[in-house]
Amino acid sequence: MSSDMSEITSSPARRAGFAAIGLSVIFFPLNTTLAALPLVIYVVLCTAASLSPRSCFFLPVISRGQTGQRAVALTFDDGPDPLTTPHLLDLLARHGVKATFFVSGLGAQRYPEWIESMLSQGHLIGNHSYSHNPCLMFYGYRKLYQEVVTAQDILKKYGILPFAFRPPVGLSNPKLQPILSQLDMICVTFNCRAYDRGNRRIRGIAAKILKKVRSDDIVLLHDVRPSKADDVQYWLSEIESILCGLSQRGFSVLPLDALIGRPVMTLYRTEGS
Repeated sequence: MSSDMSEITSSPARRAGFAAIGLSVIFFPLNTTLAALPLVIYVVLCTAASLSPRSCFFLPVISRGQTGQRAVALTFDDGPDPLTTPHLLDLLARHGVKATFFVSGLGAQRYPEWIESMLSQGHLIGNHSYSHNPCLMFYGYRKLYQEVVTAQDILKKYGILPFAFRPPVGLSNPKLQPILSQLDMICVTFNCRAYDRGNRRIRGIAAKILKKVRSDDIVLLHDVRPSKADDVQYWLSEIESILCGLSQRGFSVLPLDALIGRPVMTLYRTEGS
């Protein structure tokens, strides 16, 4: 616990906050307007940091790998979805690719068969909160804790203990670090995405990913039905274009744990299994 508290106390956000308050106290006798400036800057920094998936301002965030190889990891958020997951699993199997699925607890609860299929095919599973509320990071500590823990409890029923949490939309806040520390979890985001808005804008996602992908990138994609059900086949063709394009460019696709050098999940036997 002491090491956890030390991490929280020494976070850039905490240090910057103390510095802002200190400067305001120093400037206040000289000029009240000038005294407000450090606090305004601090608020702007906090706002910008909360909106950046790669920011470590509030807590340690893993957003890319560290292999030094021409390799990437593919991650799929928001599933499982019976309209997309089975086809995606078949596609990944044909290409011999192992991905990581950051699933919502609600989706795992509704579609246990696809969670089991992910596991049986050797994919990794991470925690993506219970409800995947895009505004989750604007709620208080209790709501955030419940979202993370409820998803953990649901996944434990399948014998999965995730170590990796991906916040919805990649947002973070100061309340997340003590929760993850208590649960022995890490925050894993991404640094390569197509801005597909959760598969609501899927046109050309392959070209967007392949144009910007670099070694050790964690690629964000989504395992959820497009806005139009008829677009599932188009979406699958885009994912296949990504897989083929990565191979043609000499990239290997590694499991996320191999790319970041940290465990993403573990399996254990539940009672009666």
